[in-house]
Amino acid sequence: MQLAWTFRASWGQSKIEFYSDPNQLAAFADLGWLPQNRAMAGSVTELAQHSTDPNGVTFEQPLTERMRTFLRIEFLHAQTRYHAENLRGFGARAAVASLLELMTILGRGDVRADVLKELERHAAVLTNYSRQPGIDHARLESLLGDVAGLKAAIAGSGPQFMNSLKECEFLNTIKHRSSIPGGTGVFDLPDYAYWLRLPHDERVAEFAQWINVLEPICEAVAELLWLTREATEPVEHVAPEGLYQHHMDRQTQANLVRVIIPRSTGYYPEISAGRHRVTVRFVQWQGVNLRPAQLDRDVEFLLALG
Repeated sequence: MQLAWTFRASWGQSKIEFYSDPNQLAAFADLGWLPQNRAMAGSVTELAQHSTDPNGVTFEQPLTERMRTFLRIEFLHAQTRYHAENLRGFGARAAVASLLELMTILGRGDVRADVLKELERHAAVLTNYSRQPGIDHARLESLLGDVAGLKAAIAGSGPQFMNSLKECEFLNTIKHRSSIPGGTGVFDLPDYAYWLRLPHDERVAEFAQWINVLEPICEAVAELLWLTREATEPVEHVAPEGLYQHHMDRQTQANLVRVIIPRSTGYYPEISAGRHRVTVRFVQWQGVNLRPAQLDRDVEFLLALG
């Protein structure tokens, strides 16, 4: 299958194999170049792309509310950083708007606890691999060190890590007015208009202080999503007449569905999932004025449950 071969060539170079299923355990062998596991730490890239193959595009569907929250944090953090690269005029407005959305999600009391629980779980899973034969212990220790460092950073910031942002009257006023269409204009928020006209370096420094408050949690979420995505290798599948259903046994503990297709195909997947079944429906893009139509031909794709 030519499609599968194209993807496999790339995944084989970048994967680090570890599985929760004991029957699928594989060693941390020297598999070549290991991709950067801090997805949020580097330059902002298209969030749909988590396959290392330049010809493929990945669509994801969370299976748990916790994973849904993590993906939203990843999206908003990337969007905030993208706009932060141009803190001038409407670029600065977009950066502040994205920051306020990110603050809203991270301000939920359960997010910090959920991140710490997931870090603990992944640390336990990684530690178990040390007893497997043929393990690359240096690589394993590096991953465990990353997880431990992220846990320490979150613990060091404390449960009230967002207090400085929550108590910032300037940001709170913008947040309140943002619920009104056009509510952050000059006559509504003259202080915001004044801030936008401050010297560029001054705005950059202030915005960096705000976003740095959120970095420990965002970095941890990036690591958790990387570990989840890299934990399973995509498997070849065919969707007869554009429809595929995958039945999961009760022991499967998947959190994320990933569907990988080639770029520029003219179609995309619509993914729906329940506790025991994942349905992938491939539909043809027909422009913004027409509803997409399900394909009437077989579709080859890659599927990963992480």
